[in-house]
This record gives sequence, C-alpha cells and structure tokens, in this order.
Amino acid sequence: MRVALNEKKAPKPKKCKNPACGDSFVPQRLGQAVCGYKCGLAIKEVNQAKAGKALAKIGRREIQVRKEKLKSRGDHMREAQQAFNAYIRARDQAAGHLCISSGKPLDWSGNAVDAGHYRSVGSAPHLRFDERNCHAQSKQDNRFLSGNAVDYRIGLIARIGQEAVDALESDQSVRKYTTDDLKAIKAEYRAKTRELKKGQAA
Repeated sequence: MRVALNEKKAPKPKKCKNPACGDSFVPQRLGQAVCGYKCGLAIKEVNQAKAGKALAKIGRREIQVRKEKLKSRGDHMREAQQAFNAYIRARDQAAGHLCISSGKPLDWSGNAVDAGHYRSVGSAPHLRFDERNCHAQSKQDNRFLSGNAVDYRIGLIARIGQEAVDALESDQSVRKYTTDDLKAIKAEYRAKTRELKKGQAA
C-alpha cells in the first residue's frame, strides 16, 4: 500500500523537559519541549533563577575587581602583613612552639597569640616579612611588655641560633615593596598557610 505524498507522519511522543514532571506527551507544535502550560512556566522560572544567579555572580566579581582597583598601597601592605602573620601563627602552632619570649604554652583556643617581630616593623620595616624575625608570641608579651625584647632574644637564639640572630641584628638593607610585590607576598603566604592546615588535617 502506498502512502500519499501529502500524508504527514504522526509525531512521536516526547518526554517532558520539566524535571518535576517527565511525563510522555505528543507534541502539538514544532519544538514543543513540555507537556503543558504549567510545565512551561516551571521551566521558565528555573531558567530565570539560573540567569539571575549568573548575573549576581558576575556582579560580585565586578565589585571585587573594582574594590581591588581602589585599594591603596597601604591596603595591600596591610593584607600582605595579615597573610604573613597568619602563616607565622600556623607554622608555630603546627610545630608546637611555646611563646618565643616567655617560654610558656600559648593559648590557641581564642585570640591570645600574636605574630611578634623581634626587630619591630616600625624600626626595621625591611624585616617585616622575614620568617626568622617573626614568631608566635603571647599578646601579653607582645603588646603589654613591648615585645619583651630581652627574653625574646634568648628564646630566638635557642630557636634559630646565635649566627642567625646576629645576621638579623646587623641587617640594615633597604627593601622597597611595590604593589605587585605585596600582592605576590599575600598570595604566597595564604598558599603556605593552606598547605600547613591541609597537612594537619590529613
């Protein structure tokens, strides 16, 4: 039996694209993807929500980019110092070190531990990111005893040796940090802190 040339084939049933439905239906028009109005509305709402999230994500990224552009060199210096100090605390906690100056156990449960510099950032800014010059120290010693410098030196000699301490004390070099330097320092110490914490968790 021959099929007439103008006879159309009946459309095949399709599965509704609405994940909450999934029923089979026979399309009434070309490109129909859902079984009815309610499923079409549901798909539209899902797509709008996805688009909204994508726009919000782009918006947040754009805000971050703009904030980054508005930062001063001082802002970058502060963030680099914070990243460095966080690493020093994580390093000494992982090593189980006592307070560098008092020799007493440190309280890691709260916010009682500083990253104390032997030669202060004010008097030796070129050593602010030198790991030999900075160690975990109780807030009491760092802030209320002006760093407890005499006992700090004794603890530092015990930890890194007389030769290294002499080198720190005689270092008068000048170091100027560009904004790019500070960004790199921040990234480096954040990565080192993550690695330390990952190692502790493993």
